[in-house]
Amino acid sequence: MEYRKIGNSDLELSVITFGAWAAGGWMWGGTERSGSIDAIRKSYDEGVTSIDTAPVYGQGDSEEIVAEALQGIARDKVQIITKYGMRWDLAKGTLAMKSKDNSGNDIDIYKYAGRESIIKECEDSLRRLKTDYIDLYQIHWPDVTTPIQETMETVAELIKQGKVRHAGVCNYTAEQVAEANKYVDIVSDQVPYSMVKRDIEKELVPYSLEAVKSIIAYSPLERGLLTGKMKPGYTFEEGDHRANIYFYNDENLKRTNEFLDKLRPLAAEKNATLSQLVLRWTIEQPAITIALAGARNAEQSVQNARAVDVKLNKEELSFITTLLNELHLVK
Repeated sequence: MEYRKIGNSDLELSVITFGAWAAGGWMWGGTERSGSIDAIRKSYDEGVTSIDTAPVYGQGDSEEIVAEALQGIARDKVQIITKYGMRWDLAKGTLAMKSKDNSGNDIDIYKYAGRESIIKECEDSLRRLKTDYIDLYQIHWPDVTTPIQETMETVAELIKQGKVRHAGVCNYTAEQVAEANKYVDIVSDQVPYSMVKRDIEKELVPYSLEAVKSIIAYSPLERGLLTGKMKPGYTFEEGDHRANIYFYNDENLKRTNEFLDKLRPLAAEKNATLSQLVLRWTIEQPAITIALAGARNAEQSVQNARAVDVKLNKEELSFITTLLNELHLVK
């Protein structure tokens, strides 16, 4: 495994970090708890020491699964990353979405990051995670109803109290990161980034390089699209959020798979899977420090971790990017 420093901090994360959204089941058509625990443990055996979760993933389920998976491992050997600012138990802020919990009950989820809410969320996360500190604490989505100053000064308090080690953000623009950084040292911005979603290259990447901020890329495999395993006609389980996203319509599956077919010879030459090639390309992009990779079972998590064994030279990276620039998906 490879490890990289986050921003200008002393926090080091494994370049492939375990993404525990699917582990919580919510929006993924349910979860198999023992499979998720096994996936986390096996990835740790491969050197994946960092795990990214959030309270809203399964409304606490994902954090509890992470805690169970890490039992017996010394706390200083792992880095726990979680989030705040999405409440399903409080109608405050702005409505993010209407959803259903893992039991099929209707829930409303709000983006809210007021001071009192963050303090409560932090305590709840510490309890569920069975730890006394969080390595990287991130606002999950921007909250337009609360001043960034109030939110970030609250996280700064939690850092002083020792409950949080470092502050990060998610889904923030470069401008929002710069504003947040006035009140607490922001070490990272977790944003969606993949071969087929590269819009952050315009503003966020240049800003991050200049300001020495890390980008943590989520959904680098575009939630399964870039694995080569999804073919036209693919059907999703009930409750799977991907069913209505344009990436996964038959035409885009066809176009994406044609692109991936052109990568297969290189993957074969490297003795790698397509997923591993995609992950390696991702962590080689400017300002992308970490790639989050989720897994529903141990086989997937081990395969993701071993993406670091794939080595790509400048010519090979350029070859992939050139092919990628010819891929056009239809919205």
